[in-house]
Amino acid sequence: MIRSIQFTKMQAAGNDYIYVYGQDFQAEDASRVAADWCDRHKGIGADGIVLINPSQIADFRMQMFNADGSEGMMCGNAARCIGRYLYSRGYAGGDIALETASGVKELHVNSYEDQIVGISVNMGAPSFSNTSQFLPEKEQDIPEDFRGHFVSMGNPHYVIFVKDVSRVRLEKIGKQLEHASCFPAAANIEFAQFIDDNLIRMRVWERGSGITLACGTGACATAVAAISYFGRGRNQTILMDGGLVQVEWQGGDVILTGDAEEVYSGKIGIEQ
Repeated sequence: MIRSIQFTKMQAAGNDYIYVYGQDFQAEDASRVAADWCDRHKGIGADGIVLINPSQIADFRMQMFNADGSEGMMCGNAARCIGRYLYSRGYAGGDIALETASGVKELHVNSYEDQIVGISVNMGAPSFSNTSQFLPEKEQDIPEDFRGHFVSMGNPHYVIFVKDVSRVRLEKIGKQLEHASCFPAAANIEFAQFIDDNLIRMRVWERGSGITLACGTGACATAVAAISYFGRGRNQTILMDGGLVQVEWQGGDVILTGDAEEVYSGKIGIEQ
């Protein structure tokens, strides 16, 4: 038996997900169909699937699944898309508490004359020593040319600063580093290049999805690493393959700001 699922495809800085709101579509369904739905030749095409449901501890709950069907912890770009989705349909006001696998995140929809001009997400405080995500004693297994800085934004990131990100063979080294022995549950890999004191060019290999056009938590991790280890400005613009975001970190919580847009809506069948 085939049942029809209503979906909306949205993107933020080129990071695109398939959103399903308030239907009889569970986590096990999303995990099962992720690879087929996310296939860019035979499916809808996306970096993953995001479920939006009621929450017992916040206004709404977000569950996200990577293109390989694995469940992700948090995605700042996906959270911004949810902000636009809920606000534009009148399901929520300008301030939204969103439950995620990394805790409750506060969203703020910035609007002017009823037009959305950006969505900000409080991503929480970064961590540099999450031993369940990073084993520093095994970092020597990473080739010396690719040693970087570990930053957790609720999910693990390894940020590597290079002179020219365009010369990095991301499709090769990203896959290799994702599963390095120092990352017990794999990691997101960012390559970053300083353009000036407040502008960083970044490319990303996302855990469970591969090369993507953008990563919100990766942008935050990159900005935090730049500020912490290189003394860069506290407000950073991160330019990714899919667009740019603003990251502010004064030493406490990290604030991610950028736009998000709806691409299209449709229906797709799923076997019972």
